[in-house]
Amino acid sequence: MKMKEVREKAKALGLRNIFGLSKSELIRRIQRAEGNFDCFGTAKDYCDQFRCCFRDDCLKPHSQ
Repeated sequence: MKMKEVREKAKALGLRNIFGLSKSELIRRIQRAEGNFDCFGTAKDYCDQFRCCFRDDCLKPHSQ
């Protein structure tokens, strides 16, 4: 999911003061607002949060 889409989702949830946050931190705030674990980017090879809309992005290998 691109950052623009993440920001739109955050706005739709009524989150404020989102600019300047990293993508990971913004996603974690969205996860909390949705009542989910705020675990984006912390899984190691497996994630049991099947309903999380960020699951695929979270488990992608990052090229850094």
